[in-house]
Amino acid sequence: MSAQTLSRPAVAAHGWVQALVTVLAGMVAMGVVAALGLWAAGAADLPDNAFPRVVAATVVTAVGGTVELSGDAGGLAESDAGLTVIPLSVTLVGALVLAAGFLRPLRHRAVAGAGELAGWAARIAVLWLAAVLALALSARQTFSLSLGDLGEDALGELGDLFGLSPEVGFTTDVAATVFVGLLWLAGVLVLALLVSRGAALPGRLLRFQESVRPAAYAMVALLLAYVVLGAVIALVVAATRGHPAETLAVVLLGLPNLVWLALTIGLGATWDGRVDGAFALPMPQLLDQVLRGQDVAELNLGTLAEHDGRVWWLVAVDAVLLLAAAFVMARRSPARIRAWQHGVHMAVALALTVLTICLLARTSAHYGLSVLGIGDLGGDLGGELFLRPQVWTAVGFALLWGLVTGFLGGLLARPLRHRGEVTARAEG
Repeated sequence: MSAQTLSRPAVAAHGWVQALVTVLAGMVAMGVVAALGLWAAGAADLPDNAFPRVVAATVVTAVGGTVELSGDAGGLAESDAGLTVIPLSVTLVGALVLAAGFLRPLRHRAVAGAGELAGWAARIAVLWLAAVLALALSARQTFSLSLGDLGEDALGELGDLFGLSPEVGFTTDVAATVFVGLLWLAGVLVLALLVSRGAALPGRLLRFQESVRPAAYAMVALLLAYVVLGAVIALVVAATRGHPAETLAVVLLGLPNLVWLALTIGLGATWDGRVDGAFALPMPQLLDQVLRGQDVAELNLGTLAEHDGRVWWLVAVDAVLLLAAAFVMARRSPARIRAWQHGVHMAVALALTVLTICLLARTSAHYGLSVLGIGDLGGDLGGELFLRPQVWTAVGFALLWGLVTGFLGGLLARPLRHRGEVTARAEG
């Protein structure tokens, strides 16, 4: 073995085979989580063997793709439906698996060339593009319904009289899905590089890692801590109050949607929303109570506390977890960074995190059927649900909380040993 061989660092292979394994692992992980969640929600009983295509549609929406709902009820009737929601549990699992596969060849190295990083990311992107395209083309289905199936005898007789046979279905906007899916992948890979302290970067970017990487790591740890806490609460609820299938469906499909919403509300954010018709928010029931029966309801600490005073614990949970995240950020930062600088870093990172939550967790859904121009036939033929944030208020509260907790976290971490401090003293 030559001296040159001994001096070279061990570099994991990252060619097409490794890229294929990474993409397949991400897709399989998302597919399994989506399938289990939909099975728990009862989607396995859908007619026409539609379950695999519904799973594909769920994965498509998880990576930011567009699923379009369609309906046809014959010449005398019209149907209309729309859905905008991201199953963030599926999204989170896919992001974690893809990030792990992407970072694996880059570990334990100080520097990686820009061309090497670009080539490795490009291989993953090409195969990811093919996988998303295949999903988008397979995620389409049409169902035939009977008005009598909706539980109203009069509606069934009306359908028989006019020969109405409603059809509902879904398809994907392939171009939009592929484009947004590639953007989603790019975001995951960039965030993975920002979070991982052990991943190699090009030499020109090393100067930014001291301020960016600790803050990015702290935010990811914060979001994952909320998910873990939410999962524990969900398991307790399932064990004590029953409904394990419904709880499992929520955990596997939309747990981050709920816990990250709680994070922003605990900071002081307000969300506008409405629930009308047969829609029901899976859990907690408190959200449904606040949002149902009003044209536009405000969802915040005040309105929730009117129904259950325990929501004020959200403020305490936010304070504890944010302070812990700030402490972790300060511990992973060089000792020379001052407490006020930690506050600034934390404020920017938390504001960007809350902004991302506001963009990802917004929800809207509606459906309706009209016959002979009559738009409200009663029964379960119409409904609406939406939840959207007051974005800049939420971001403003995040900046304030970040400044305070970042400063305090920096003070708490000051007496402790920081990364690089021992080496610096030894050299001195």
